[in-house]
Amino acid sequence: MKQMATYDLMETMRNTNEWLGASARAMASYPVWGMVPHPMFKMMSAWGRVTERSFARMVIKPAWGIRTVVGEDGRDHLVDPQIELARPFGDLVRFRVASRPEKARRILLCAPMSGHYATLLRSTVASLLPDAEVWITDWHNARDIPVSEGKFDIEDYTQYLVDFMKHLGPDTHVVAVCQPAPLALAATALLAEEAPEAQPLTLTLIGGPIDPDAAATEVTDFGRRVTMGQLEHLAIQRVGFKYAGVGRQVYPGLLQLAGFISMNLDRHAQAFSDKIVAAAQGEDSERDQHNRFYDEYLAVMDMTAEFYLSTVERIFKEREIARNVFEVNGKPVDISKVTDVATMIVEGANDDISAPGQCLAALDLLTGLPDEMKAQHLEPGAGHYGIFAGSSWRNNIRPLVFSFMDDNSKRGNRKAKKPAVTLAASNS
Repeated sequence: MKQMATYDLMETMRNTNEWLGASARAMASYPVWGMVPHPMFKMMSAWGRVTERSFARMVIKPAWGIRTVVGEDGRDHLVDPQIELARPFGDLVRFRVASRPEKARRILLCAPMSGHYATLLRSTVASLLPDAEVWITDWHNARDIPVSEGKFDIEDYTQYLVDFMKHLGPDTHVVAVCQPAPLALAATALLAEEAPEAQPLTLTLIGGPIDPDAAATEVTDFGRRVTMGQLEHLAIQRVGFKYAGVGRQVYPGLLQLAGFISMNLDRHAQAFSDKIVAAAQGEDSERDQHNRFYDEYLAVMDMTAEFYLSTVERIFKEREIARNVFEVNGKPVDISKVTDVATMIVEGANDDISAPGQCLAALDLLTGLPDEMKAQHLEPGAGHYGIFAGSSWRNNIRPLVFSFMDDNSKRGNRKAKKPAVTLAASNS
């Protein structure tokens, strides 16, 4: 009950701040104050509007907001995100483009489960859609998953990726961004042994912690400093009575958000101060740069406790992927078994989350893969976010990834294509 009370206390604080913002906005917006030429009322209204919106966004899943894609015919084609496989902890979502011939490139985008929704990759999806058929892993908020659905740790996550890859079949290009990079590598290795006919054509790993010790960052330092007992005591709570997952142990999204903001507190404080002043002066808008960024940044999701703790312990502390000793359901995963999946590594020179070298370590583990099927790219000046979104991704990295996919789709020694292994959608 103590953990549940703490969870509900955080939600109460969030709800109270949202209410305070709404009250200040409503109070300062009464027409009668127009008779009093004092800037205090405009500032109060602006503060309330920004505060209400910010705290409300913390419990709202953002929409994909990708409405159309321009086709080769110059016309706008409607985009419809559809759940192709439904699972308790995450869905396989396809972005189906209406009235357009199907593209040859088929891309599975593995989204991170690291505190934000898969919509964090919205711009990545939008940049891929004009030239490819795109699927994405859409992970669910743990607070909304009943305890009766059981656990979900990194082994379950890996098995989900295996099932999704089997469903899509061997003509798929897998792109894993950040946190899922080591697990996507493990899933590919599992397929190499269990179902080689379902292996993807290529695997692109972007800024992921394959070997966290290859280059130290604040994230890896934190993992070494804190014991698992301390981490469980400080970070894990039980979902409160408001949500369907009541009683489930989670790493709460609101707690994660507090950590995110504290890492760059001065910058966030300045951004909100500037936004309030702009709103008071009537210079803001509904979809300005501030709102577009913070609508996504503030929308956080709970992770299951077992997923968060197993990630810290097995990926960062024990380095099971880096040492090639990872297991799924008691079965050893041997990364050297991957011999026919071309692999590309993308890193950012200024990445302070997964520093250069952490993701590159994957190529040393792929001892069974010929050197000509390995590729790497270090993007100068790019930080963590820049290697999958923004100008660095659009102008430099995306064309390289497409070229890598196309080159390896044409390999003469590629295994004969076999039909995709179809898995029926289920809720279990």
